[in-house]
Amino acid sequence: MGQKASTDVLRNSCSVGVSASRAFEVFTEGLGTWWIREFTWSGPDALERVGIEPGVDGKCYEIGPYGFRCDWGRVLAWEPPGRLVFTWQIDADRVPQPDPTKASEVELRFYPDGEGRTRIDLEHRGFERHGEAGASYREALDEGWEQLLARYAAAAG
Repeated sequence: MGQKASTDVLRNSCSVGVSASRAFEVFTEGLGTWWIREFTWSGPDALERVGIEPGVDGKCYEIGPYGFRCDWGRVLAWEPPGRLVFTWQIDADRVPQPDPTKASEVELRFYPDGEGRTRIDLEHRGFERHGEAGASYREALDEGWEQLLARYAAAAG
């Protein structure tokens, strides 16, 4: 895993031993198999499902106890197997942000890297939209994405 973070943009990458198509599939359809359950509102014991609905305008969501649903993002670009962009509608205080103009964006690119491997580059940008806490939020998410991508890479193979 390698990081190249600036003050405004968080960048991270990983490599997995599967095709770009499979890597995209594990990230999207398989989100619930690798997402850190503690990184949800429902918590590790009550979370029923976390996922991304396919296609532009699909929702990034969590379903918890008693059907509780929290939409925490929206798909802006769905270009399998090469690119995925979604809003990050979670404020710095970890509260859902329904206003997309106050959301940052996450972009993932999936690059075939030879011999059946794929490199995934992540860019999380637009932290200024989170207001005064944007810079510290970027710092906090730096470690969070590191952990998430490590789990993702293990699940993808």
